[in-house]
Amino acid sequence: MDFGRSDRWRLPTAIKILIAGGFGAGKTTMVTAVSETRPLRTEEILTQIGQHIDDLAGIEGKPTTTVAFDFGRITISGDYMLYLFGTPGQERFWFVWDDLNMGALGAVVLADTRRLADCFPAIDYFEQRDTPFVVALNCFDGAREFTVGEVRQALNLEAEIPIVMTDARRRDSGREVLITLVEHAMRRGATPVGTMS
Repeated sequence: MDFGRSDRWRLPTAIKILIAGGFGAGKTTMVTAVSETRPLRTEEILTQIGQHIDDLAGIEGKPTTTVAFDFGRITISGDYMLYLFGTPGQERFWFVWDDLNMGALGAVVLADTRRLADCFPAIDYFEQRDTPFVVALNCFDGAREFTVGEVRQALNLEAEIPIVMTDARRRDSGREVLITLVEHAMRRGATPVGTMS
């Protein structure tokens, strides 16, 4: 049997995607929810010592924080295997973003509407590097609801950048966000970074 030519044995295209956004926006939750394997998480417990560094307004119940990155994997339609890298949200950990962004097809900027301004640094980062991205509004229980138009205006986003509603806790919701990102990146002419076949 010729394993190199058989469609049956064709491996999916590997695509690297970043999940970025502000502190407490739900990045770890999304990677954990959508990953088909047990995710790698680099979380540490928030302590009283860090209270003067980390602004917990609006997310007072958050017990941990990502200090390096989260990693998960999901296969889309058997054709694409997405490798997900959740970035740390606090400014003091942004130095790892350049390494994580290297070779990425694009990024999801997860936005918490309770703290919308927290996603500006991620948007600026990807705009400056011409990295395709989508904005996913994480719908937290009890948070004020905004229209896509209101968010687009508040974030000063171009019309071609997709903004989608999501619930980072739900696998199907996160999966739809990832599909939207891959489609957006391909429309922009980006190509998957590594073909494994």
